[in-house]
Amino acid sequence: MRALTSRLRKLVEKPLKRVIFHGNERFCPLCGKSSRRFLKFGKPSRQDAQCPHCGSLERHRLLWLFMSSKTDLLDGKPKKMLHVAPEPCLEKKFKELLGDRYLTADLFNPLAMIKMDISDIKYGDRSFDVIYCSHVLEHVPDDKKAMREFLRVLKDNGWAILLVPIFARKTIEDPAIVTPEERKRVFGQEDHVRLYGPDYIDRLREAGFTVETTMVNDLVQSDEAVRIGLTSASGEIYFCTKQTHVPLLKKQTTN
Repeated sequence: MRALTSRLRKLVEKPLKRVIFHGNERFCPLCGKSSRRFLKFGKPSRQDAQCPHCGSLERHRLLWLFMSSKTDLLDGKPKKMLHVAPEPCLEKKFKELLGDRYLTADLFNPLAMIKMDISDIKYGDRSFDVIYCSHVLEHVPDDKKAMREFLRVLKDNGWAILLVPIFARKTIEDPAIVTPEERKRVFGQEDHVRLYGPDYIDRLREAGFTVETTMVNDLVQSDEAVRIGLTSASGEIYFCTKQTHVPLLKKQTTN
């Protein structure tokens, strides 16, 4: 009965959604659909944040714009990709592109293909062409070890995009802070173990990565950014390659 009720609800919601969000003021590059507006999301809630069709947030749409225009992801050549803590809106896209060479991993999510502690990755050196990990390292006690593990399993000519929220002037961490209440007070969330600042990029470089950063205005003009729903909440892209190799990043152009 519960399954039947769920199916009926979806049958009603789909045409209703088309009516409520019908319009061209907003566009999601991930699902390719237009809408009158994006949904609110977050606490406190952000306006124009979530695509009503695929559920993508600002950082997902920025990531896809970057990957599709500035990397070799779409060149048609086979690539093995590791996606940590997979977001549904991106997982579907990557599966279509990469097929069985696409691997999802998570320490706790049973829907991921494998269980993985990114501080101790059970794959050999140079296993992956692409690694994508977003908003995970702030949960990991030894993030520097995890970064070194990503470097180890990345192929010499591969690339990784390792994203974290940046909310501090300088990274704050204290292993003595262990209670959910105190972590929320200091780090902003009960299960965070640090609050990153712009010096996050130094950690990546110390681990052995060459890092290039890209922001919204490096990819689109301001009017297009509004239409796609890209704001300061989109963050920036940290494009990481091994220091001994030339980055695959295509030449940046500012519109």
